[in-house]
Amino acid sequence: MPSEISNLTPTEAREVQQKLRHRVITQDAFHEVRYVAGIDVGFEQQNTITRAAVAVLTFPELVLFEQAIARRETAFPYVPGLLSFREIPAVLDALEKLSQRPDILLCDGQGIAHPRRFGIASHLGILTDLPSIGVAKSRLIGKHDTVPEEKGTWVPLYDQDEVIGAVLRTRVRVKPLYISIGHKMSLASAIAYVMDCVTRYRLPETTRWAHRLASG
Repeated sequence: MPSEISNLTPTEAREVQQKLRHRVITQDAFHEVRYVAGIDVGFEQQNTITRAAVAVLTFPELVLFEQAIARRETAFPYVPGLLSFREIPAVLDALEKLSQRPDILLCDGQGIAHPRRFGIASHLGILTDLPSIGVAKSRLIGKHDTVPEEKGTWVPLYDQDEVIGAVLRTRVRVKPLYISIGHKMSLASAIAYVMDCVTRYRLPETTRWAHRLASG
């Protein structure tokens, strides 16, 4: 599966996104959550090596339970909107190293807040059949009103008349995060789980741990 993803041309990758986007489930389709995983990706050796990190934390305690790192030769070019094809092969390698299958994936990137409604969180959710959330530090598409300064407040992220995510203030007077459905998750639950994973920092603990590992 990883090699099949990275061997596509950009045109073929867009066709895959258009085909798979219809399989995304935008309602809660999970049960008890005991383990949450953060996923982040970095690059080494002038972007020739993809380094994927997965950090599994207990929930709701947010104690690091397990971690995994995988490196793979970067095979897909950098194309905005197609980052999942560049990053997911290494992410899947890292997930395979885990002894504990997480209940929810929090991905550093977009879910359906994407031009074709199929960012890395949605792509990974479909491939793993796991509930997933896009937790992005910046906006890819869409417009929104000003977010109130209080922690936990949010406003909808719109693409024309469609709500594609939420702009969430995780810390008072700190830049918000862009939250979107990945797979098997409602937007309300996505926001709630992100806030449940936030302590005193802007980023949820899942992302903080994964970023630390990915940037090594």
